[in-house]
This record gives sequence, C-alpha cells and structure tokens, in this order.
Amino acid sequence: MSEQQPLLLELSDGVAIVTLNRPEKKNTLDLAMRAELARTLSELQKDDSVRALILTGAGGAFCAGGDLSTMGGNATAEMGMKRAKSVHGWLHSLIEFDRPVIAAVDGPAFGVGFSLALAADLVLVTPRARFCLSFLRVGLIPDGGVHHMLPRKVGMQRAKELIFSARELDAAGSIDYGIALEMVPAENLLDRARELASSFRNASGVAIGISKAIVNRAFESDLSAILEMEAVGQGIAFSSEPHRAAVKRFLERQPTLFQWPAKRS
Repeated sequence: MSEQQPLLLELSDGVAIVTLNRPEKKNTLDLAMRAELARTLSELQKDDSVRALILTGAGGAFCAGGDLSTMGGNATAEMGMKRAKSVHGWLHSLIEFDRPVIAAVDGPAFGVGFSLALAADLVLVTPRARFCLSFLRVGLIPDGGVHHMLPRKVGMQRAKELIFSARELDAAGSIDYGIALEMVPAENLLDRARELASSFRNASGVAIGISKAIVNRAFESDLSAILEMEAVGQGIAFSSEPHRAAVKRFLERQPTLFQWPAKRS
C-alpha cells in the first residue's frame, strides 16, 4: 500500500490547485507537509503556464494548525524557534507568489492554518468555515506571520482581540472582518475558486505581479516610495507584450481578453 501524499497538486488550464492532504488529521501541518509545501511553491513559481493558484484542504477541513502530537511537553526554546522558522520559507514564497493566490476554506482554519488563509490574495469560505488563532489555548504565541498580516487585514484592535481571546470566528464573521471575500455552499467551493482563478488566464501576468508586489509593501512604504515603485512598474508593464496586444485589440475594436468579474455558475 503506497504512502499517502501530504499534498496533492492539480494543474489544468493555467490553474494550479494545491490540496493539503491529511484529512484524518484535519490537514494539520507536520514537518513533512511543511517541506512539501515549500518544494511545491518553488516549482510552481518556475512554471510560467500557471496563472493562478488555489490552496485548499481535503476532507472538509482547510488546516487545523500545527500537529500537536509532535510537540513534546519537554520542548525547549530552541525547538520552538526551529518549529516557527520551519514556516518562513514557504510563507515568503506564498505571500510573494507573483500570481493571484486564492484560499478555498472549508471547515477549520486554526493556528498556522489561519496564517495560510491570511497569506492568500482572495479567500472564499463555506458556511462551516471557522478561523481561530488557537495558540494561546496551548500557551503559545501566533507565528506564521500572523502579527504582520492580521492587523493589515482587520485593523489593530480586532487583531488583538482575535490573538488575545483565541476565539473562533465563523464564516460570516470572517467576511465582516475583511478576512474572506465571499461565502459559497461547500459543494460549490472549488468550482467558484476555479471561476475566479480562470479569470486571470487572459490577464497580464506582468501587471498583476507588479501590482501585487507593490500592494504587499503598501504599509511599510511612504507615498514617495509607492509612487516610485508605480513609475518603475508602469515602465515595465508599458513595454510588455500583454499591453501591446491589448492596445492592438482596442484599436481594432475587439473586446478585451481579460474580463472581470468571474462568471458565476
């Protein structure tokens, strides 16, 4: 009997779907899955045919956090630091992935699973999605970039509330807090994620990559720096083939290839 793969990868029509695949453990991230996630993201970054990435979980769960069964009661400070740093590589890769990343969240997104969702550009949820920074329940602090990403998503006060309380946030609450974009029935989750991802198939990858990089630095940069980044980025986009092709279609009175919003089934 072959060993179960910790991650599943599906590539179709420019869309990559990465599925966390430990359903019997609610897709908790053990060290093997963390290493495989880093490897997979590195490979996808090199694949120019991929225009968008969907991240989801198997078996009715997104990711229930770290695997507590691998955390011993006699853990040392060095072990804690090593475990926290084990997410740094793939977290950077996910946040800086220069194409749209869509998190399709069904069931729990706890602990570092919450971090995974925060690292996405767009988040879809089902009615049974739940978010929780459960670290304080086991005497730990959030890691996985939570202290950086969460205040930028929800504001300082709500970020502190979610960290300090370790309370669960339901699907409707995740939309209210600005964490999720929209809620869809569980049976339609992946179809809707594919619809959104497919919208970027005819978009300028150059323009999206540049805009994403600039927005990711918006809170650390002043206006002058943003304006300079925009000017440099516009120069690159202006001289790109997608821009020239789009202008040609406009002058020939043809519809634009890129269409938004994505169609709903």
